[in-house]
Amino acid sequence: MRGLIVTADDFGASIAVNEAVEQAHREGMLTAASLMVAGDAAADALTRAKAMRSLGVGLHLVLVEGKSVLPPDQIPALVDDAGRFRTDMAKSALRMFVDPRARAQLAAEVEAQFAAFAATGLPLDHVNAHKHFHLHPTIASTVLKIGGRYGMTAIRAPLERGNHGIEAWWARVLQRRMRRAGMLVPDQVIGLAWTGAFDTQRMRRAIGDLPPGLTEIYTHPATADTYSGSAPGYRYRDELAALLDPEVRALIDRNGISNGHFTYHQTPS
Repeated sequence: MRGLIVTADDFGASIAVNEAVEQAHREGMLTAASLMVAGDAAADALTRAKAMRSLGVGLHLVLVEGKSVLPPDQIPALVDDAGRFRTDMAKSALRMFVDPRARAQLAAEVEAQFAAFAATGLPLDHVNAHKHFHLHPTIASTVLKIGGRYGMTAIRAPLERGNHGIEAWWARVLQRRMRRAGMLVPDQVIGLAWTGAFDTQRMRRAIGDLPPGLTEIYTHPATADTYSGSAPGYRYRDELAALLDPEVRALIDRNGISNGHFTYHQTPS
């Protein structure tokens, strides 16, 4: 059996992202989206999500390169005076690991983001983190402890076929750990190597060669290639086009692939 989850990250970052998420779900193959609860366009994302009940919406935890939910004076070890997280992941990761004050503030911010998602009234389909920062063992422990109180049942382990090295090793550790805790974790993720460049030809190859098990395809669609907070060089519109490609949708149907959000794959048939 081959199962598929097609996810868009950064939901709520911009109107351009939200427009693409809605279009890709209504007209294409997108089944899930990960919400930045403090994103510039989070309110617009919520309005769209409530009109698309078949879209699985999860929490996209932001702990680097983004805005916090808590005010800066409550988490000064994590953010600057404007409430922006640090951009140096290595330094941030080290501080969270060695500094008890930073760890306490991390827990407070993670709790605040889960609480903000709960306040939307949306079912929590899944959890992941911006820049896959939940690979950090301290963050993973914090997410597991707090997420359980908010109904977390599924999470991404960014593990792609052919990937090796320390990040892939940590992804396997995270996958095993979260599964032991009862979480649904896809067997593999496709798109890590093509972040910002997951175009139509790559999508066709990915679907045509989909491995057995449950696969998450991870994308960043938007209706514009630049917006406030966009990543330089990302081909957001090409990723949207891939999600809308009729041949890709035909391949999914023709190959008998079960495509749905995380909760769909947890529901007994």
